[in-house]
Amino acid sequence: MSIIAPTILTNDRNLYARQYEVYSKFAKRIQVDICDGVFSPALTIDESNALRQPDWASLDLHMMVMNPSQHIATILKVKPSLCIFHAETNENLLPIFQTLKQAGISAGVAILKQTYPGSIAPYIEAADHVLIFAGRLGQQGGEADMIQYEKVPIIRSIKSEVEIGWDGGVNMQTARTLAHCGIDVLNVGAALATSQDPAKTFADLTAELDKSGVVI
Repeated sequence: MSIIAPTILTNDRNLYARQYEVYSKFAKRIQVDICDGVFSPALTIDESNALRQPDWASLDLHMMVMNPSQHIATILKVKPSLCIFHAETNENLLPIFQTLKQAGISAGVAILKQTYPGSIAPYIEAADHVLIFAGRLGQQGGEADMIQYEKVPIIRSIKSEVEIGWDGGVNMQTARTLAHCGIDVLNVGAALATSQDPAKTFADLTAELDKSGVVI
């Protein structure tokens, strides 16, 4: 069953704290985007500012960084539920995944639009989560590149039980389609950040996931 996970992307620690407080009232899983200004053109708060999760909630870190190893020490202190690094970084992710798992942190790999899942099969085999990135790095509010859902069966053929996430353009027009394409976690940024009533928007999006039929 698919779930909605609010996403926070900001360089303002006060805004981060406000959004985290709001989202944690109704969401059991929150993704925080960390951008280094190199891998992604944006520069956000760093992982040391990520709030520790409540006992009942999951904190996922989506690390849009060029050199993952430079961030590991801080991530181990924050101890998120899941930490996702991009396959397109400058480093071999396999030893990093091992370090995360030894610390009780699930390991995830994110793939950009141009990356074919088969080309990173060892990462997928070692990962607990694969994030299909279908938006724009370091930005919220873009349109989803829906052709990216064709990666789902390829990923499943490599590791059938891996959790698959989607980041980019999730809203009331796309959520149902993505859920029925086999996406487990739909990360939602702008649709919640710009909503006058985030709790209602979250509930409406969640309701979409169980609906059948064509979206009109």
